[in-house]
Amino acid sequence: MALDFDRVEARGIVKVFGATRALAGVDLSLSAGEITVIEGPNGAGKSTLLEILSLLSRPTRGTLFFGKLDAWRERSLLRGTLGVLAHAAMLYPELSGRENLALFASLYQVPVTRVNELGERFEATTFWDRPTRTYSRGQLQRMSLARALLHQPRLLLLDEPSTGLDVRAAAQLIDAVKVERARGSIVALITHDVALADALADRRLRLSRGRVVTEEAA
Repeated sequence: MALDFDRVEARGIVKVFGATRALAGVDLSLSAGEITVIEGPNGAGKSTLLEILSLLSRPTRGTLFFGKLDAWRERSLLRGTLGVLAHAAMLYPELSGRENLALFASLYQVPVTRVNELGERFEATTFWDRPTRTYSRGQLQRMSLARALLHQPRLLLLDEPSTGLDVRAAAQLIDAVKVERARGSIVALITHDVALADALADRRLRLSRGRVVTEEAA
């Protein structure tokens, strides 16, 4: 089965947690070679939407297609095409940053040269031999970004990627995401960082109370 796809289509996405409706019928289209920035106040449903797009949470109602593939029916195959940066680092705390990347590289059958390339890109080689449990917030974020980018994912999903980053690291993040866009990746990015959104957005989508209230080209 071909896993290449140029579009992600979500239609009528509803997510209910008990008596709380986090998403109330979201329609969304994401395209290859385009960065969609998702904005909105706290509690708008942004992170819930990203969890559904990353196949970590199933919608209560609605459909999600990656190209022609039903995302939930084929989720076990599609997960290898995703790069996800969430609030949790998704790194093993007792392993070093380099060991974490090497482990994920082996799972994705990525050469070790890619590990070294990302370590240098995010200037992580000065600290990446320490266990990740000893990292500062910014160091952890840099390793998490490297992990998400490691296998050059088809769909890149980033939730507040500039958290903890200094000005230099934020610039490296912007450059790295632009490289993914130029490579033809589909990119969705949640942020409250206005400067980051202005630097990267091709399209901007705003959520409020679980609904899309505006959508426009940047």
